[in-house]
Amino acid sequence: MKKTTRVIEFDSKQRILEKAQNYVESVDLFIDERDQAIPLLLRALKHADGELKREILFVLGTFANEQCIGPLYEIMTDSTEDEEIRQHAAIQISVMGPLLKDAQSLIDKLLKDIASADRDLRLHATFALGWKGNVEAGIPLIERLYDSDERVRQTAVNALCNLRDDRILPLLLERLEHGGSEQKHAILLNLWRFAAKRQDVINVYLKCLEHDEPAMRFDALACFGLLAETRDHLEVYRKLLKDTDPRIRGLAIKRLAEDAARVAIQSFPKEIEALLDDRDMKVKKAALKILAQRK
Repeated sequence: MKKTTRVIEFDSKQRILEKAQNYVESVDLFIDERDQAIPLLLRALKHADGELKREILFVLGTFANEQCIGPLYEIMTDSTEDEEIRQHAAIQISVMGPLLKDAQSLIDKLLKDIASADRDLRLHATFALGWKGNVEAGIPLIERLYDSDERVRQTAVNALCNLRDDRILPLLLERLEHGGSEQKHAILLNLWRFAAKRQDVINVYLKCLEHDEPAMRFDALACFGLLAETRDHLEVYRKLLKDTDPRIRGLAIKRLAEDAARVAIQSFPKEIEALLDDRDMKVKKAALKILAQRK
């Protein structure tokens, strides 16, 4: 009799996982059977392996409702759970946060968690708190900018930017001056999101393009193109063609080739031709591409 019970439990588990796989593979099926799909996916979380669990978390965070927050929070705070899975749960909480009718109880838990002595819990809770309009999280997240752990400090930057509050910008610029290298990296990759402060951010990127550290220059250039037209800053790109970092030379010539090839060839052909002797093959190829458009 006991043997039969074990077989039935095994089959039930397998059916749950098979049905869960069907739901994550077909959004239409999930939507059509939403009322029964959500409870089943929540049950499947207990049995799923890493890959299926990640897919379930994504579906729940994207299409599901408030009944999913509790299980997501439990996964995020479970110290025995895989760290990547905990991170996925935190991401989905931040996605669902602004959609909740009443998020206060969740916010209260997360605010307590980001002050925890457990570094991993602080890390995941910090990310989870970062959603648009979550003003209550502002000051606690600012405090995490000075956390003892580098990953928490970096995650605090992302979370603060997710609040979409322009008042945060001056503080991030202060950390750009005095923070660690990883925090600076996170800040530069997020500044472009302050759309209302577009010109201020462009000026910051222009300043960073003059920085002594190649990593700072490269990060600034990578995001500079998200806000500024290449043809409006030809002299900036002209100078970057002589940068000591091949990544920067390569990205600069690539941008020119894609967005301002003819005007660049007319304005500074010698600088572009000089790249044909560049030690980096990618830079050479980009230079050939742009020179091929010359008539």
